[in-house]
Amino acid sequence: MIAPIPTACINQFKEEGYTSHDTFFEAREIDAMRAELERFKEDGLLRNVATEGDGETHSTTNQNLQICPITPKSPFYRSFQFHPKVIDAVGALIGEPFVHYLDQIFLKPGQTGLGTNWHQDNAYFKVADPTKGTAMWVALHDATIENGTIHVIPGSHKTPFEHGRDPHSDHHIRCEVFEEQAVAIELPAGGVAFFNFGVAHATRANTTPNERAGLALHFLRTDHIPEHGYDRFTHLTGHGASGGQTEFGERIEGTWPAHVDRLLQA
Repeated sequence: MIAPIPTACINQFKEEGYTSHDTFFEAREIDAMRAELERFKEDGLLRNVATEGDGETHSTTNQNLQICPITPKSPFYRSFQFHPKVIDAVGALIGEPFVHYLDQIFLKPGQTGLGTNWHQDNAYFKVADPTKGTAMWVALHDATIENGTIHVIPGSHKTPFEHGRDPHSDHHIRCEVFEEQAVAIELPAGGVAFFNFGVAHATRANTTPNERAGLALHFLRTDHIPEHGYDRFTHLTGHGASGGQTEFGERIEGTWPAHVDRLLQA
């Protein structure tokens, strides 16, 4: 049985809306994730969403590279959402049953990598109770203040912020926060941060010579899926869960180790 995340992390998530864990994934799992990221780059699946401050003209000097959603393009990440440790942690934080709602990767190249502005995920998702959903942010490389790691505003899920178009992105929205309240979450590769749908968060620019990528997945309690919500979610626990058979036409649950081995042997 997979051990649950520490009780202190669960309590922090319940009280402040976020938590983090430095050693969530094994080194070989992160190596496989990076190998799949290299495939995304080689296949041209990452696109630059950064603009020149007008929300339309794509920047020639800054880059904020994104792939979203990942699941349709990657059997590897299709299996990721069924990782026993992921399911265990998410269930401990938001309760069951729940679904996998969305996934994406942001890659910030060295020196030119632009951050993603402050926002609350629920400004996109519009769930009645944002504490019933959580993002899971995975550091695919060591994430530091210098290379623009994720920042959060503890407790901000209690206050819905007004959002408007982000002029530095071709589709994102942003909000204004009290920056002095921000907490930077520095993580080694394989570490994770969890924050509910109402927690304001952002990433910063990458000022180092090396690229940095973060994988973000979103999970939501099944009883809080809005009528206007996405239709691509996967039931991971509860009566609707079929191990992926219903959603993908084949059983995906349990295939993660084989996919890791495949990528490491390629």
